[in-house]
Amino acid sequence: MSLDNQQIRLGLIECFRSRLVAIVQAEPLLDFITFIPAAEREEIRSVGRQNGNQAAVHLLLNKVNTNSGVEGWFGEFITALNRTGCSHGAAYVTPEASDLVSPELEARNDLEVKLIICLTPTVIDNLSPDEVSVHCCAADILTEDDKEKVSKCLTRGKQAATRELLSRIVMKPPGWFSKFLDILRKSGHEDLAEILSGDDTGGWDQEGWRAGRVEGRRVTKGVVEEEGLDTNKQQEYYISLSESIIGIEPPPSVTVSSPVPEPGRSAVSQGTQYSDDESTRGGRGSPVPEIKLRDYQQEVAVPALEGKNIIICLPTGSGKTRVAVYITRHHLNNMKCQGKTGKVIVLVNKVPLVDQHFRKEFNAFLKDKYSVSKISGDTQLKISFPHVVRQNDIIICTAQILENQLAGLNCDDEDDDDDSLKLSDFTLIIIDECHHTQKEGVYKSIMTRYIEQKLKNKKGDVIEPLPQILGLTASPGVGGAKNRKAAQSHVLQICANLDAYRIMTVQNFQKQLKDQVKEPVKKMEIAEERREDPFGDRIKQMMNKIHTFLEQAATTDFGTQSYEQLIVRMCSTGAKEENRKLRACAEHLRKYNDALVINDTIRMIDAYNYLTNFYEEEIRKKMTDDDEDDPKSKLDQTDRFLFQLFNENQKELQTVAKEPQYENGNLAKLRKTVLQEFTKKKESRGIIFTKTRQNTHALHEWIEQNEKFTEVGIKAHYLTGAGNNSQYKHMTQHEQKEVLNKFHDGEINLLIATTVAEEGLDIKECNFVIRYDLVTNEIAMVQARGRARCNDSTYALVALDGSGVVDREFVNEFREKMMYKAIQKVQEMSADDYKKQVEERQIQNIMELKMKRRKDFAKRIQSDYSKVAFHCYGCSKLACSGKDVQVIESMHHVNITKEFKDLYGVRENRALQEKSLDYQTNGEIYCKECAQTWGSMMVHRGVNLPCLSIKNFVVYIDEKHLQKQTYKKWNEVPFRLPKFDFISYAAGSNI
Repeated sequence: MSLDNQQIRLGLIECFRSRLVAIVQAEPLLDFITFIPAAEREEIRSVGRQNGNQAAVHLLLNKVNTNSGVEGWFGEFITALNRTGCSHGAAYVTPEASDLVSPELEARNDLEVKLIICLTPTVIDNLSPDEVSVHCCAADILTEDDKEKVSKCLTRGKQAATRELLSRIVMKPPGWFSKFLDILRKSGHEDLAEILSGDDTGGWDQEGWRAGRVEGRRVTKGVVEEEGLDTNKQQEYYISLSESIIGIEPPPSVTVSSPVPEPGRSAVSQGTQYSDDESTRGGRGSPVPEIKLRDYQQEVAVPALEGKNIIICLPTGSGKTRVAVYITRHHLNNMKCQGKTGKVIVLVNKVPLVDQHFRKEFNAFLKDKYSVSKISGDTQLKISFPHVVRQNDIIICTAQILENQLAGLNCDDEDDDDDSLKLSDFTLIIIDECHHTQKEGVYKSIMTRYIEQKLKNKKGDVIEPLPQILGLTASPGVGGAKNRKAAQSHVLQICANLDAYRIMTVQNFQKQLKDQVKEPVKKMEIAEERREDPFGDRIKQMMNKIHTFLEQAATTDFGTQSYEQLIVRMCSTGAKEENRKLRACAEHLRKYNDALVINDTIRMIDAYNYLTNFYEEEIRKKMTDDDEDDPKSKLDQTDRFLFQLFNENQKELQTVAKEPQYENGNLAKLRKTVLQEFTKKKESRGIIFTKTRQNTHALHEWIEQNEKFTEVGIKAHYLTGAGNNSQYKHMTQHEQKEVLNKFHDGEINLLIATTVAEEGLDIKECNFVIRYDLVTNEIAMVQARGRARCNDSTYALVALDGSGVVDREFVNEFREKMMYKAIQKVQEMSADDYKKQVEERQIQNIMELKMKRRKDFAKRIQSDYSKVAFHCYGCSKLACSGKDVQVIESMHHVNITKEFKDLYGVRENRALQEKSLDYQTNGEIYCKECAQTWGSMMVHRGVNLPCLSIKNFVVYIDEKHLQKQTYKKWNEVPFRLPKFDFISYAAGSNI
């Protein structure tokens, strides 16, 4: 054979590798091949037994390539294909073949394969495989070897044998389908034949097929036709669809060590399942709608339908979650076809998304066939999470619940397997807003466990099956990158963290995507700085007096973030050095700095009210005492100076705050922008995004008090998160849902929201979005802009000139463009280079994690908790030692000693009561010496226990108490504390 012919034939084998993998049976083929050494033939058989036929064929083709120097190899290979019933495979790789299948017939055959895939559940339930296999063998659409394999599968049951029969018959040359229909009719399977041929339309109605429709396609005489396409376009459609059915396989460069299909997977189990191929079960409530994907959605879903890990990157409002539902149904159907149990978990990062995904997506579209459950921190089901997982097919939960379970935080008995869960218990993990895996957080923690197990599997240490991963995001961001190379590295890191085969964006249907997701018109509303600011000037004078009291030089950057950072350091230093004067003054300076920020953002009166509320609360705390006759004794010289300073200036601040001529220009620009939107369109609906919860309440109050807004029909409400770290009332999940429903129905037409509404929440289409003096990063910008999805919608930025907000917005726009270019560069990488880069990052992550664990362990064991002391943050008085503190559920730190009880008092927490009327609290605990808050009273098993908040203490670590530290969270401390022993406590407390 000439070198040119050799290269042509090897090139054809590689060109048609995907086709050969789909139609060749490796084991019988090996019986006719001698040019591959015996040891290598046995290796191929072994791979087939372990990883399935397709993996074996991939390896077989690799061995054909490496042994192509043997004389006569090609003739022997072609003979083997013909002898094993794969003559069409031989035609693909023979240049001079005259019997090559035409594209039209090939496309038709692919669609007939697809029809079998769609109807596999029905066929499996109704076919007699032993009898049908005999007829198929006689009709030459099964070989003797095929018949023997089907017969062997009968020992595992009729369904397994039918599955084997179907997986083999769809590999045969075009023409098998009509013969198969004849065999069904002759063998007493007329009903199946009628369903496959599309004749029995009435029966299809009863099964939910609606006159032979498969997701917008009509089945006529066994052929799926796209509705609305003329005959000429149908031919093109058949060819393109056939490529999406069985033509997408690993590229020729992929070796058998690359990801391969799961054992037993065939064309039958790999094909895409359509939405309405399942009958609607009775007793499941409302009817289940069809899942109809647009072309661009189908495009990005393809690799996931093949079982690969991918990241789907689609804009807000384009239907990412719907694609995930589609993939979930396909995944569970495939697992069922293989006789396996599928288990899907959907992870979200916000509690409201749990109910939203359950109600509007996964349960709505999958309840006909699969059980769906939702769990979040607000539900009681989280205490029996493993049981819920085992009882349901699909679980939707906040990621922290899964992480707690994987970390064993909810297991009382470490040896109890019933209470434990592993990643291998799931077959598909869907991660919503997956760009958060880049941050140190719960998403990354879960995926790090995944990567660790993947590397163990690769080494062969402890092999466990790993679930498929599907990440969803509207914008992966660039991670603060300043150039394209760094942006590309950021995207690669997210791909590595999610172990993604590919990050998917729309390539072929961009016009359809743009028609679906409207780009809003952008405009800037920039306000001039105040010419006069008597309110802010007065506050700065007061701040200067505090610095003078501290004998410190004043600064000029009041009202900035850098000044706030300075104050935080001053506060911490004062606490560590037992300098109460410094700590107290720093705390008050921080409140004044907050007031300056409020003054620049919203109204002067809002800043004034903020300060007034703070001082009223401070006075209330200082006057709280159960034992002393003179509560004023808690006021030392520093307290008296600070309270007097405010009292002396309070009246002047209140007077100036009522003067409208001194208001900031931002509000005027905001008023103009909102009124323009509501006057130019009668049924306007919009969102104002702002930074803090306090801003949402203040802006809502400002709108309610402005008659002009009422005249144009504005009905506003705030929408905030559920955190408890603010003096303003948080919104419960129920309240959030109620507001969103009213916004959807038109009872509310203007939302004033924090960033809780930027990401994930399903909010009715708006015709305008305003970011009010708020710029974060490019991800938040894309998310917020995506909320304006109506035709002729507006995206506006309202900011103060010189604030830096406009500059940051331009930087974000640049980073957004850089992000898409970085994604494109990653997509253009060769498979080998991409795989290498991803694996390098994964190994580096694991090495860094191991080093961090060693440091944390060394850090924790270096300090004996019994020698640790906790001193009051406010007055430095000794509160307790480490041996007095115990831990409940790895989270709550309590002190139940009698000595500690004598040191604290209990008072009501007004802020907590205002935040949630149904929140069970017995108040907060405070230092009797200085009234500093120490923590709260918690209820555990019906018992009140004092729970300590570490941020309210200075921790003396060493025995001589020379090393002093402050911490924000308990997981930062360098020592381990003992678990709370409820039985011992109950026995000693006469419960």
